[in-house]
Amino acid sequence: MADDMAGQVGDAEQLRARLGPDLVLTGEAVLPYCRDWHGDVQGQALAVLRPRSTSEAQDCMRAAAALKLRVVPQGGNTGLVLGALPEDGAAEVVISLERMTRIRSLDADNFSAVVEAGAVLEQVMAAAEAEGLFFPLTLGAQGSCRIGGNVSTNAGGVNVLRYGMTRELVLGLEVVLPDGQLFEGLSLLRKDNRGIDLKQLFIGAEGTLGLVTAVALKLLPRPEQVATALVALDGLEEVIALYRQARRDCCDLMSAFEFMPPLAIELACEAMPDLRPPLDAAHPAYALIEISGSGLVDIDDLMTRFLEGALMSGLARDGVVAQSRAQAAGLWAIREGMNLGQAMRGRHLRTDVSVPLSRLATFVAEAEAAVAAELPGCTCVSYGHVGDGNVHLNVLPDYGLGPDMIVPQILKAKKIVNEVLDRHAGSISAEHGIGRLKKPEFEARLPPVQRELLTRIKTALDPAGMMNPGCQMDHPAEAAHHAPLAEN
Repeated sequence: MADDMAGQVGDAEQLRARLGPDLVLTGEAVLPYCRDWHGDVQGQALAVLRPRSTSEAQDCMRAAAALKLRVVPQGGNTGLVLGALPEDGAAEVVISLERMTRIRSLDADNFSAVVEAGAVLEQVMAAAEAEGLFFPLTLGAQGSCRIGGNVSTNAGGVNVLRYGMTRELVLGLEVVLPDGQLFEGLSLLRKDNRGIDLKQLFIGAEGTLGLVTAVALKLLPRPEQVATALVALDGLEEVIALYRQARRDCCDLMSAFEFMPPLAIELACEAMPDLRPPLDAAHPAYALIEISGSGLVDIDDLMTRFLEGALMSGLARDGVVAQSRAQAAGLWAIREGMNLGQAMRGRHLRTDVSVPLSRLATFVAEAEAAVAAELPGCTCVSYGHVGDGNVHLNVLPDYGLGPDMIVPQILKAKKIVNEVLDRHAGSISAEHGIGRLKKPEFEARLPPVQRELLTRIKTALDPAGMMNPGCQMDHPAEAAHHAPLAEN
């Protein structure tokens, strides 16, 4: 034990000697970087390295490699699958991009921007808006998540229906490789067919192949008109039917189509006491719809005519259309506040799954019934993004149970949901990634050829298994070392 402690102190001192004290945090200063966003899990790290530039990020990587330390890249640490948490306080360092926040360029004529990986998503959105442009990635954590993390997890959000996942918004990347070399791929070209697109290897890799330090982003014209409505329906089947009609009537002008149960409003009001239910009566299901556009299209008229048709046909039972930005924000507050309400009720299962849209309603019904049958005291909260088949089927354990009973319920609920998901040819991760939390389920479902290809890519780019150990898949060089990070 004494030798281990001496080794840790020695490595930390060598990091300071190589990089300077300003770049290296140790001791209690490391703790906030080792805790997940919800505070459920506490990891450990030898040190946190905080480069201010790409060259300093290269220095950090080279120093870690020289000392045979493993590296956990970290952005805003807002992920939900433990993908940015260190585990080994003796042999792992966090490289935090929080100081690399510059917007290097913004080209309005090319509808593009180059930003450093530590730039907060909301900061990037604001910079684009100041130039009359729009960066469409929209997440609940946009005030604290960072672009590098968005890229590394291929983040989704509420606008995927129209604009796609983060992958579709990336023009180019700058990445520090495990040996300190720099992949300089910050292209601003829309069309570039020169062979394999190497940047795609790093998008969604969750820091397992390299450290993203800068991103070239695709921007769009800023929508000048936005219409938002909350619609009440008789159930999820009717929500799907309304979505089909919306795709026909609103076409590609529809930017969001979310579904929520009545419990969503209750949870949001618990978390936000000033929030008031927008409709007088409760209904079995709700759809939160947004359409947006610019130019000569009359968005408000389009929304009005679409909803009139839905009400006249009997598909929609009631609804409200926001008459101002403040009212629109109030409707979206329900969608965001329900997450806070769930957190206030304590530890619970948070899922992020997807199924073919044609199976969405059936999957939710079967999964909720299966949970109710085996865990009758638990409460299901199913909501998500209708247009891309993404469901957050969360399960709240029996109220008032102690931690020793809550965790078994969460694990059993996860098994139940995943078994139903498999029957519907779904994915265990629609937008949050794999991280460490979903790794066992991910590896259990990997076809042999896919596993072999992923292993070859990992060993080719990171032969020593240095990058983000224990995330997504075990590297052959780290399998014997790694012990899974446990939830507290």
